[in-house]
Amino acid sequence: MTNPIADSVNAWLTAEDIDRASYVAIMRQWVQHAYVDGVDGASPVHALERGECTSEEFELMLAGKLVLTGGGPVAGPGLLARMFAGSRLDEAMVELFRRLHAGGVRTGMLSNSWGGGYPRELFPDLFDAVVISAEVGMRKPEPRIFRHATELIGLSPDECIFIDDIRANVTAAEQIGFTGVLHGAADGTANRLTELLGIDLG
Repeated sequence: MTNPIADSVNAWLTAEDIDRASYVAIMRQWVQHAYVDGVDGASPVHALERGECTSEEFELMLAGKLVLTGGGPVAGPGLLARMFAGSRLDEAMVELFRRLHAGGVRTGMLSNSWGGGYPRELFPDLFDAVVISAEVGMRKPEPRIFRHATELIGLSPDECIFIDDIRANVTAAEQIGFTGVLHGAADGTANRLTELLGIDLG
């Protein structure tokens, strides 16, 4: 529902003159444990997304692994807000879900939380249910969070389409019965939904 996270992160690294190698090294390790290896609890990402640590605690952990290009420390307080300051809603995706919702298609949002900033005022026009990982103590790609989401919208997994830009999450959803769509751009996702639902969303 937003522009690519990499765009925001790259802008933040540049704006604060953070050594890119230090960021890539720690995030590669943390994300590998969080999404690829399945080493539960090995990554601070697990704790953040499940709400087992606060945003402030995560910020200090991450800042402690980063350095500025000149060798100085990176400020921890407010790090996540700065990291995602360049995040913008993808208006095409917002309009797509507004049309789906208005047309009677049951829709839900399932998000792994990295802090606040959700446009909650838009939710009633877009979704029948919203699941934010830190608020429910579960995270994608855990099967239980997908099942929780389907229960909230009153459908079984095999009646649902799951859209995500992370392959590991799409694969996990498919393994419990969802039809998966790997999101790249709004027009491609709209075309795929048109095929699957038989509704013109072009």
